[in-house]
Amino acid sequence: MEHMGRYGGAEYGTAQHGGTGTGVGFDAASAGTGSSFSAWLQASHPDLLPYGRTPLGAVAPLGGPDAGSLAPHGTTIVAMTYGGGVLMAGDRRATMGNVIASRHIEKVHPADSYSVLGVAGTAGIALDVTRLFQVELEHYEKIEGTLLSLEGKANRLGAMVRDNLPRAVQGLAVLPLFAGYDTTRAVGRIFSYDVTGGRYEEIEHHTVGSGSAFARGALKKLWRPHLTEEEAVRVAVEALFDAADDDSATGGPDAIRRLWPVIMTVGSAGHRRVPGHELAEVCEAVLAARSSAGREA
Repeated sequence: MEHMGRYGGAEYGTAQHGGTGTGVGFDAASAGTGSSFSAWLQASHPDLLPYGRTPLGAVAPLGGPDAGSLAPHGTTIVAMTYGGGVLMAGDRRATMGNVIASRHIEKVHPADSYSVLGVAGTAGIALDVTRLFQVELEHYEKIEGTLLSLEGKANRLGAMVRDNLPRAVQGLAVLPLFAGYDTTRAVGRIFSYDVTGGRYEEIEHHTVGSGSAFARGALKKLWRPHLTEEEAVRVAVEALFDAADDDSATGGPDAIRRLWPVIMTVGSAGHRRVPGHELAEVCEAVLAARSSAGREA
């Protein structure tokens, strides 16, 4: 799995430890950071971390606008367990104040072969944290020759969220939702976080983002144990419909633009992104059912 770009192997030489060329050479032994890429980056090049740059408060004038109002924010993320593993879904809207900044943003991404990550909050920092976390897990696998345990992954993500706390205080918070298939216990598991990096394992289902209260209400009514994957996808779409109906920052499935939520499942065979044609069928079925019901709410 290649993750190029800001934290990719081509820039930092992670594929060949100690590589030079145009990238930054990596030497974990001399750095004393073991198998953690983010710890090495913190020790060697902290300015390249998403939370290692100059705090906005140090350069912004006093009495200026809240930093959070200057950047796009993404919501809403839902996750649930089902009979074969775990599912995560996210809407496609990012907002900046009362303006729709993007209708195409993707908030759910694979972290590695057996886990996925969804992030609500400041979009730019969220995407940087996602990329860094992907490289962190890939780097660990290359150094140690094995996958990090699911709880180990959850703990490392919590440390990254905690490192972003100074920016969260300024309004640039990142709140991830992490889920994966525990190959040891053969079950899907979900982990949520607070802005201090506190990690909490959630049972059955969970939501984050501005529309989370409305989505959680839908999940409480529609989720049940041992859902099939197809049933879980339908429940996730229903939950995002409900969130978009009452939260202006959440974008529901858009049949005009053919924009559907990003939905990923993780099971014993690894992660899978539900393709667009399958989502189109589910979303249109939900729309038809709600239209035929003729209800206002």
